[in-house]
Amino acid sequence: ELHHVGIVVADLDAALAAYERLGFTGGEHWLLPHQQIEAVTFASGAGWVEIITPTDPDGPIARFLAKRGDTMHHVAYRTPDLDGELARMKADGVRLIDEVPRVGTHGWRIAFLHPESCSGVLTELVDDTQR
Repeated sequence: ELHHVGIVVADLDAALAAYERLGFTGGEHWLLPHQQIEAVTFASGAGWVEIITPTDPDGPIARFLAKRGDTMHHVAYRTPDLDGELARMKADGVRLIDEVPRVGTHGWRIAFLHPESCSGVLTELVDDTQR
């Protein structure tokens, strides 16, 4: 099930203003030093839109942004059994970025799959059952 779409931007304030003009309201702000990002999430139906900007100019998100500009960064899918899904995917030969879940926005447990295993799209799995 689709959970959220992550969009990377250079100017978080300008992006927030643009999304607010589109009608998004009630964004929740997050600072995630371990992921080197600042994020704002907007509820959208049963899912979310996540706007992210790098906090480390030399980190992976900053490098992604420098190469591609403001654009979609990742797509995320909900799973109630993140550990089981990671084990199953690893056994099936899916290239994982995270073999062990980490904590994302909202305190959700997350793990990323390498784009090479997902038709070139950075893919995130999210277990949000503990929210």
